[in-house]
Amino acid sequence: MENLVSTDWLSKHLDDPDLVILDCTNYAEFDANSQRYKTTSGCKNWVDEHIERSVYADFTKGLAGDCRRFRNTLPEPEQFAVSMGELGVSDHSRVVLYDSGYSMWAARVWWMLRWVGFDNAAILNGGWQSWEAEGRRISSEPSTVKPGQLTIRLRPELFVTMDDVISALEDGSIRIIDALSEAQFNGESSELGLSGHIPTALNIPAASLVDPETAKYIPDALLRDRFLCENAKHTIIYCGSGIAAASNAFVMTRLGFKDLAIYMPGLQEWIEDADVPLARGHQLR
Repeated sequence: MENLVSTDWLSKHLDDPDLVILDCTNYAEFDANSQRYKTTSGCKNWVDEHIERSVYADFTKGLAGDCRRFRNTLPEPEQFAVSMGELGVSDHSRVVLYDSGYSMWAARVWWMLRWVGFDNAAILNGGWQSWEAEGRRISSEPSTVKPGQLTIRLRPELFVTMDDVISALEDGSIRIIDALSEAQFNGESSELGLSGHIPTALNIPAASLVDPETAKYIPDALLRDRFLCENAKHTIIYCGSGIAAASNAFVMTRLGFKDLAIYMPGLQEWIEDADVPLARGHQLR
């Protein structure tokens, strides 16, 4: 199975017994009590309509760690493996991931599966948007889940911390990519409370990697044009909380880039620390 599958492919393999389909749609909204943005579940929408046989991957239940300060933090590897097992994923499964946006949440789960050593996962190109538009098999019935067991073969290098980013700034030979919008990068927008960028970062918005009409990734030739980057011994990708960054990491992996990592918990942490540099337009904190 390729790591990007079409709606045609999934339609043909929908009844394969080893196939696990995960709807990864989650949302972000402002919490007036904490005065912060928080992740909210898309489970209700999944209950109403979902790809037949799919189960729901909830970032508010087991797929994130302690989120009292920052959204979408990493869970402990053991917790994540157990959560995947509860969704039916085992060592011998094939997993297809989708969401109702631009595959960013699906990509985050794909990257975390790689993190714990599971490589037999794919993203559905176009996700829910294309599947629904094409009139393919949709259900509102609960899916039967046979619990699985996932063996951890941890790749800790797939995620890095603030200290690693600070070291990268000092190193100078490590590429840093910002996956947020151009307006956020330039400090012209504070969507989700995020504005500005880490100095030296290259802005490649995750939203620019997909066709907004179909939610499918743009052709590989155009994707390569997005990533005309100079050689670097290592690349760190970040966004607000590791969701958009995961889409960039997924595409770069498909294009053959090596030594990629996502900075967690991302810009939401960076902007709160007055001791690290932050660029907004031509201004530097």
